[in-house]
Amino acid sequence: MSEKEVQYAKSFKEQFTLRGMIIGTIGAMIITTSSMYVALKMGALPWPIIFVALVSMFSLKICGHTNINEINVTHTAMSAGAMVAGGIAFTIPGIWMLDPDAVVSYLPLVIVSMSGVILGLIFTALIRKYFIEVKELPYPMGQAAAETLIIGDQGGKKSGLLFGSMGFAALWTVIRDWFGKIPTLVTGGVAIPGVTFGLYMSPMMLSVGYLVGPLFLTVWFIGALIGDIGIVFGGTELGFWDLTTASGIKSSLGMGVMVGTGIGILVKGILPQAKAIFGPMFSKKRMSEGIINLRWAPFVMVILAFVFTFALDMGIIASIITILGVWIATSMSAQIVGQSGINPMEVFGVIVLLAAKVASNIGQTEAFFVAAIVAVACGLVGDVMNDFKTGYIVKSNPKAQWLGEVIGGLVGSVVSIGILFILIKAYGVSAFGGTELPAPQAGVVAAMVGGIPNLPAFWIGLVAGVILYVVGLPVMTLGLGIYLPFYMSFTAFLGGMLKLIFDKAKPQWSDNGTGLIVASGLLGGEAVVGVIIALIQVVMGMGTL
Repeated sequence: MSEKEVQYAKSFKEQFTLRGMIIGTIGAMIITTSSMYVALKMGALPWPIIFVALVSMFSLKICGHTNINEINVTHTAMSAGAMVAGGIAFTIPGIWMLDPDAVVSYLPLVIVSMSGVILGLIFTALIRKYFIEVKELPYPMGQAAAETLIIGDQGGKKSGLLFGSMGFAALWTVIRDWFGKIPTLVTGGVAIPGVTFGLYMSPMMLSVGYLVGPLFLTVWFIGALIGDIGIVFGGTELGFWDLTTASGIKSSLGMGVMVGTGIGILVKGILPQAKAIFGPMFSKKRMSEGIINLRWAPFVMVILAFVFTFALDMGIIASIITILGVWIATSMSAQIVGQSGINPMEVFGVIVLLAAKVASNIGQTEAFFVAAIVAVACGLVGDVMNDFKTGYIVKSNPKAQWLGEVIGGLVGSVVSIGILFILIKAYGVSAFGGTELPAPQAGVVAAMVGGIPNLPAFWIGLVAGVILYVVGLPVMTLGLGIYLPFYMSFTAFLGGMLKLIFDKAKPQWSDNGTGLIVASGLLGGEAVVGVIIALIQVVMGMGTL
């Protein structure tokens, strides 16, 4: 071994530890449980990365003789299951929304969730270097986690600034979400037909805008103006279409732009770097120097194609489309999470399931399997890439982090399905889409199983997305702005403008990192309390079983 290889081997042993993985596994089980419940109950899934970073730091410091990288690898394992739960909760309940008499057993769903995890892990390992090191995307949640670890480890004045802003956001979130004394949305008396207008009273959303920056947020907000003000409000006021048609055009155009951007990413960013990105599949290098050896990946994907075809009854064409679709969708997920901190995993699942339906005679239940596999993979990718960003900042071993995700992801794939069946047994499948378990994202997927609402708008968006990305515009956030509710885009935009203002008026904030620290604290405070409230709701909800 070379001296560099010896150094990496040593760092691996110091970071990927037995005690860390035990703590990470227990944490993954708890976070997966809470995430499944809150995703079904509230239709939301806060990023758990800040919460698990703090829990991992607290747990390992009690054990003694730890380091920032062991903490990072431990929280990497702990957070993975949350996004797996999200991928399942945002898709699978749609099966029973369309057909309450559908019979789906435990094993096929475990295969679905595990397959999404495996594919997500493969493609994340392949695209890590491109998005983290070459493109250097911001990954605001990953940055916030890194600041939390660094400042929490060092202490001092910056630690007080971080935890003070975190405490403020935590208190704000408790008052808003638990006691209901702060409105979630402030409209100022403005009502726009068909548009959810207002300021989202979320420190997290403002912080995402601040961390992402004014450029991407301006493009994002332009998308919101096109979708909500132009298509929904303007189009209906001028009599071009009714609100239902406008909503279909808006969502179809937004999805088209995002799909087109994904194709643009492949054409401009992935394919020209194919050798560097996909080379690890065929490399003879050992798993040294932080390199994840993926020579086994093609064989695993072939096996999964057979599993999808025969065990899940998806058919060979739909199975191949699913695997190729995950490739495209995970690239899109890595890009959009890196730029915005938001991961519309169910949207990516819808895109691929629609492609599978066009190209094959896939059944209704199997179409949801496709969506779930893609959503789980994309959810995991968003989590992994944020963790890799944190690791890149604090200089963690990528192989140690990736193996932590393997453990956390596989634990999450089993636990999430178990919790889903517990809830089904308690409430019955009729609860999905009702007051007990609204599962709104799964309702969207169920509605989309019938097809894209407006194909012309979708194709226009797709072509526009490809062209605009290839010419160098940050168009992924444009599609996001078109698709998401206006209030989210507006609030994130204000965060981006705050950064622009502070960079001009208080340049020292940028120079010494004060702005980043405060934004990270505000983001982390809401994220931590969101997970704690979710845990409390799980306990209270399970108490009624």
